[in-house]
Amino acid sequence: MLNLKGKIFIMKPRTLTKIIQKAVKTFPAIVVTGPRQSGKTTLLKHLFAKTHKYINLENPDVRMRAKADPLGFLEENKSPLILDEIQYVPELLSYIKTRIDDKRKPGQWLFTGSQNFVLMQGVSQSLAGRVAVLSLLPFSFAERIGKGKDAKNPLELLKGLNPEQICREKVSLSELILRGNYPEIAVKKSVDRQLWCASYISTYLERDVRNLAQIGDLSQFERFLKLCAARTGQFLNLSEMARDIGVSVPTAKRWISILETGYQVYLLYPYYKNIGKRLVKSPKLYFNDTALASYLLGIHNSETLMKSPSFGNLFETFIVTDFLKRFLHSGQMPGIYYLRTQDGLEVDLVLEFQQKLYLFEIKSAMTILPSHASSLSYALRDLKLSAAGAAVISRAAENFRLTKRIFNFNWENILGL
Repeated sequence: MLNLKGKIFIMKPRTLTKIIQKAVKTFPAIVVTGPRQSGKTTLLKHLFAKTHKYINLENPDVRMRAKADPLGFLEENKSPLILDEIQYVPELLSYIKTRIDDKRKPGQWLFTGSQNFVLMQGVSQSLAGRVAVLSLLPFSFAERIGKGKDAKNPLELLKGLNPEQICREKVSLSELILRGNYPEIAVKKSVDRQLWCASYISTYLERDVRNLAQIGDLSQFERFLKLCAARTGQFLNLSEMARDIGVSVPTAKRWISILETGYQVYLLYPYYKNIGKRLVKSPKLYFNDTALASYLLGIHNSETLMKSPSFGNLFETFIVTDFLKRFLHSGQMPGIYYLRTQDGLEVDLVLEFQQKLYLFEIKSAMTILPSHASSLSYALRDLKLSAAGAAVISRAAENFRLTKRIFNFNWENILGL
């Protein structure tokens, strides 16, 4: 529980907490990466406020002192430390490495960073073998409904899938999509959604984008951002996108990398192992937060959302990114893909564990028929022994069997576990 300007704010449990608490017992340093406002600082301060001094390197005065005299800065601010936004002073990492090597005590150095490429470049050069690298995205659905502490890791979830398990939370899907999962806008209903989204995008463009790359015309980059939102849940076609906003393909490719680096988009790549068919190789593009995506699409209320041709793609985005969070917040590399062959076989989500595949089709409809599982049926036939299970994830009110090997799951009854 935190006191913010006289108001009591009850912090929702984050799944990553137990991974951080485990890592802090063995690693001298821990870095938590993720987009701005995902809760990195709040989480570390909540866990370590009594044991670690907190320093924000985004503060220009603090940053200037750290850059001008790194040794003096570290002498003045002895570990254990939380260094927020470490990517602003990456040169500190070389000096911290020396201190770690002199005194290899677990949990002394905690870092956050919101620009993954800049941050990881410094970490890999200076702290390899000394640091645990973790990622914190905005709330998962389980965290959003207060079940983050007990959320199952991906393998537990998949092996324990049971149509009799039900999440009984009363939630509005349209509200979840429109308000997204950044903690401030998700938890505080008094926060104006449109103002928050506009401010977030402005801050992201002015701070992170300018710091990551030399982009002369930010308005053109913002149009590219809107184009990505319009294509969430679809195949990435850089040539088409470059043509639409009047830039070169190499520029569009660089801009996609910037958005990945800033945790604004996620590229889902195709399952790569041979199943006897020619595979489509282009990744699928997903906006990492549906509040920002729907805002950029000009969707601002439930009625517009449900009637929008983008609703299906936003629903798919919501599901796919939630699985991504389940991996990252469990401290695991995401083993997630999609499957589509040249002859039309398509499966929205493929999860791989221990050389076994779990297949999911994502349907935004409430009426689900056996025909909705046709791609899954063909995939089970083609993948044979490597397929461990298959299911449709939909808005249907109940879980039920579709075919002998395929079930339908209501989206809450998977994401809420």
